[in-house]
Amino acid sequence: MRLAVADGELEYTVAGDGPALLLLHAFPLGLFMWEPQVAALAATHRVIRFDARGFGGSSPGTGPLTMERIADDGAALLDHLGVDAATVMGCSMGGYAALAFVRRHPRRLRGLVLQDTRAGADGDEARAGRATLATKVLAEGASAAAAAFLPKLVGETSQREQPALVARLRERILATSPQAIAAALHGLAARPDSRPTLADVQVPTLVIVGAEDVLTPPAESEAMAAAIRGARLELVPRAGHLANLEQPDALNAALARFLVS
Repeated sequence: MRLAVADGELEYTVAGDGPALLLLHAFPLGLFMWEPQVAALAATHRVIRFDARGFGGSSPGTGPLTMERIADDGAALLDHLGVDAATVMGCSMGGYAALAFVRRHPRRLRGLVLQDTRAGADGDEARAGRATLATKVLAEGASAAAAAFLPKLVGETSQREQPALVARLRERILATSPQAIAAALHGLAARPDSRPTLADVQVPTLVIVGAEDVLTPPAESEAMAAAIRGARLELVPRAGHLANLEQPDALNAALARFLVS
């Protein structure tokens, strides 16, 4: 399904019925990454997901893909669907956008799930690295992003034991527009420090992370959980940055426990 927005269209899907769960995807992927969660939770929840601008079936926006734009697009989608409030779950870039949602749409928030993400902003070196990669992607294509990120997106166990998953991720990244990847890299580099936001979270929160995550290591999740009042922390063994795809049964079980608590 498609939703018209100010400067384009968003591709989205809705499955199931019940309390709303809004899923925000990681970079440089798309709504497809949430397929195991839709399969597990649509029996009890209304699971809503969309492609960020320029990814999957969504048309590109103008300028950087900021975390605020993703959050606002999520709120617009909830408006379109007549949903007053939802549990918002974000992985990696989606987690940054979920924290922007906390700041910009706190009354639309029923719960919060932060998966394999961090609250801090990029440092100077990280921002420079994203700018360099954006330039390289525009010059060489999406393969530059796949080479830079794919070795870090899944953990050592998955690299060794799930080659089909790695191949599928590579295929999806290579199908993504270089312009969209560059816009997201610039938006990621520009994101603010969300650590002050953590103290403002007033809803039940789950922080979940793969034990083998090298992009946003478990220590980052431990710090976020400690800073959010009453937050629950879950560690997913044998998983890296995409724990929901690498070990979906373990993550889905933890998510289900949280959603019914």
